[in-house]
Amino acid sequence: MKERYSCITHFLFALGLGLFAVPTSAQYFRQSSYWKTMRQEVSLGFGISNFLGELGGRNQIGSPFVWDLEPSQTRPAAHIDFRYFVAQKMALRARATYGVLAGNDNLTKEPFRQNRNLSFKSDIYEACLVFEFHLYQEELGHMYDLRGVQGSKSSRIGFYAFAGIGGFYFDPKAQFENTWVRLKPLGTEGQGLPEGPEEYNNIQVCVPLGLGVRKAISKTLSAGLELQYTKTFTDYIDDVSTNYYDNAAILAANGEVAAFLADPSLGIGPVYEIGNPTAPGQQRGDPDDLDAYIFLKAQVHYKLIKYKSGSKKYRTRIRRQKIVF
Repeated sequence: MKERYSCITHFLFALGLGLFAVPTSAQYFRQSSYWKTMRQEVSLGFGISNFLGELGGRNQIGSPFVWDLEPSQTRPAAHIDFRYFVAQKMALRARATYGVLAGNDNLTKEPFRQNRNLSFKSDIYEACLVFEFHLYQEELGHMYDLRGVQGSKSSRIGFYAFAGIGGFYFDPKAQFENTWVRLKPLGTEGQGLPEGPEEYNNIQVCVPLGLGVRKAISKTLSAGLELQYTKTFTDYIDDVSTNYYDNAAILAANGEVAAFLADPSLGIGPVYEIGNPTAPGQQRGDPDDLDAYIFLKAQVHYKLIKYKSGSKKYRTRIRRQKIVF
C-alpha cells in the first residue's frame, strides 16, 4: 500500500513538474530571447502631408497647433526607415522622408488673410532619429506553440509612441505668370536690405513626435498607420514671418517679381477702413508662432531575421514558431 501511494505521489509530482516546465520554457523562449532574432526591421511608408503656418487655414485669425489645418492643401509624402530594437519594447529608428507642403490665402475668408493673398509650395526633405516605445506589440498565433493545445490568443494589434530629433531642408516657391519662383533669393521681407531681417537658412532642426498602430500579416511582415507632428524652429517654411518692408525698396533692389510676390494683396475689403494693412511696418506674419507640419502615412514593415546558427534544423525551428515580435 505504501509502495502504491509512493508511486502515485511520484507520478503526480512528475506530472505537475512537467506541466509547469513546459509553459515556463515556452514563456522563457517567448519573452527572453525570441525577439532578438527579429530585432532589425525596414519599413516603407506612403501617405499625406499638411502645413501648419501663416498661410491659408480656417476662416479665422491664425491659430496654433492643428486648429488652423487646411485639408485642401494636403499633399503626398513617403519615407523609408530602419528600426533596431534595443529592448523588447524599445527601438531606435532612423528615417528619411520626402513630402510637399503648401498654403494659400485665397482659401480663407478671414478678411486680413484673404486680402494678403500670399501663397507658397515647398518640397520637404527630412532625416531624423527617434526613440520608440511599443506599449503593445503585434503577434501571430497563440502564446504557446504546443501541438493539439490552443493556448491563449496573442495580441493582434501593436501600438507605439515616438519622439526624436532631426533636420530638414525646405525651399519655398510661389507662382508668378504660370512659373514657380524661388522666394528666398527675392528677399520678400527685406532680407539683406537696410534694417531688414537676416536671411533664413533652408536647413533647420526639427522635433518629430507621433503615434502609430501595427497589425501582423505574417511572421516577418506587418502593416500599420502612423501620425507624425513635426515641430520646427523656423517661421519661414512659407517665406512669411515678420512685417511688410518698403515695397519700393524691394523693387529697386530685387526687381519687379520680388516686389509683386512681397505684396500681392488684393487691395479690397473692409480691412482698408482702418488704413493700409500692407504698408511698411504692418504685420505680414507672426514670428512668435513657428511653423510645423504633419504626416499621416500607411506603412509596411519587414523584419530581418538573424539566425544564431547555420543549422538547418535551427532555421526550421525558427520558421515554425507561431509567435512574432
